[in-house]
Amino acid sequence: MITTVIVAILVFCGLILIHELGHYLFARLFKVKINEFSIGMGPKLVTYDSKKTGIRYAISMLPIGGYVAMAGEDDESSDPNSFDKKPAWQRFIITAAGAAVNIIAGFLAMIILTGMINIGNTTVAEFLDKEEYNFEISSSESGLMVGDKIVAVEGKRVKILDELSYEIMRHGTKPIDITVIRNGERMVIEDVVFPGMDAEGQSFGTMDFKVHRVRKNFGTVMSHSFRKSFLTLRMCWESLYDLFTGRYTFAAVSGPVGISSAIGDAAKQGAAPLLNIVALISINLGAMNLLPIPALDGGRLITLLVEMITRKRMPPKVEGTINTVGLALLLLLSAVILVKDVISIII
Repeated sequence: MITTVIVAILVFCGLILIHELGHYLFARLFKVKINEFSIGMGPKLVTYDSKKTGIRYAISMLPIGGYVAMAGEDDESSDPNSFDKKPAWQRFIITAAGAAVNIIAGFLAMIILTGMINIGNTTVAEFLDKEEYNFEISSSESGLMVGDKIVAVEGKRVKILDELSYEIMRHGTKPIDITVIRNGERMVIEDVVFPGMDAEGQSFGTMDFKVHRVRKNFGTVMSHSFRKSFLTLRMCWESLYDLFTGRYTFAAVSGPVGISSAIGDAAKQGAAPLLNIVALISINLGAMNLLPIPALDGGRLITLLVEMITRKRMPPKVEGTINTVGLALLLLLSAVILVKDVISIII
């Protein structure tokens, strides 16, 4: 438990630092007046006041967030270098920088991870034994064959193992169409049935075959890393869609406690699993912050886009009020998820 907590805090603090550093660096680049740069939220544990810049640097108690407090960010300021005095395009870049840096960091972590593990293509190498894996059915019974190069699942193009596995997991709860290249010819195998599995009340399709490995070189590593990073972004947004449409229940949602448990489990398995979950969290952190929700970076970006198009700015007090309400609702949701995660661990 102690190891899990320490590793989780280091991961959270590191990703928060990267995120806030994106805001901070571009704010400094555009000479915005910064009052405080904090890693973590709540009571401050350590502070340092820079005599050169006047910025207060702080490490706070709760590793669930952080902030770069800029003059004129949520209200009007008389400082000529305040955030609200800067052109809209500069404010847009500063706001987007945090999420962008998280996504880039996740991509870099994915490159390192890909260099450490085996990677696969989408060509069927062999089918798993039904009895050994307790499968009721095999996709081979629907016409899929060894040697088939799968190029699309339900019309979604797949080029790497991760994309193939995800599409089968997402769509394989019912008969699906698989597009393959067999003996040089492209063909569609209709109504392929895959084994299913249930986890926390959710149903998923299961890939019941192995694929061939890919020989790693600079090109394959970069291509695989890019596609897996983009897939992670898709998974984040599609999971939200599935949550709101009722496919996934609230039990599938995790907050810091649930994520910390997953980080601890990954750390026990070795460097590669830990690096994998760090990359996933970093990319997801960036993606979530881009959602058009008040108090998140995405909400501010929408406001700035409207301003750049209409040349009219929303009054800072109104924007500040909207962000405050949005933050309160997000904190309430976080508290509910926290209680759910704690109960899940205890039970």
